[in-house]
Amino acid sequence: MFMNTKGHLPITLIGISALALVASVLLSASALASARQIAPKAGQAAAPAKSPVVRKNAPPLPALGYAPVRPIDVVRATYDFAAQHPEVLRFVPCYCGCGTEGHSSNESCFIARRDAKGNVLEWDTHGFGCTICIDVAREAMQLYSSGADVQSIRAAIEKKWTPGHPGTKTPTPFPPKK
Repeated sequence: MFMNTKGHLPITLIGISALALVASVLLSASALASARQIAPKAGQAAAPAKSPVVRKNAPPLPALGYAPVRPIDVVRATYDFAAQHPEVLRFVPCYCGCGTEGHSSNESCFIARRDAKGNVLEWDTHGFGCTICIDVAREAMQLYSSGADVQSIRAAIEKKWTPGHPGTKTPTPFPPKK
């Protein structure tokens, strides 16, 4: 410890320590607030689409009590894309090993149940805590937004992810041929 002649810490060290404590508290509070405010904001488009999409109904995303593995806006956009585009993610494999949990595609990392019309009834929260799930879905979303078809999206994802993740690919069906 650095003490002055009167046995007190110099003001600069006290000031720096206090500033660090305040910054830590603010960052923690911000992360907690982000984790609790997962439902999409009114009027906010979560993910760009190559054509107008008729929105399907979906429940608000749950607050899990911990910060997701990617920024909340990224997570929100990914869950929205999964809800709105099952025709893409149900044909994209995941590579985190979640097939052992019964997941059959990257869509399964985000969607637990849909009704007969395709509306999300229940979210799967696995995607909140898995960087691989989020990253695979985001890449599929970006490829889709750039105009790629489902066959091309799957091929690109497999080319990138299969070599680095042997044995973890979900048992995902191939997209129908055109």
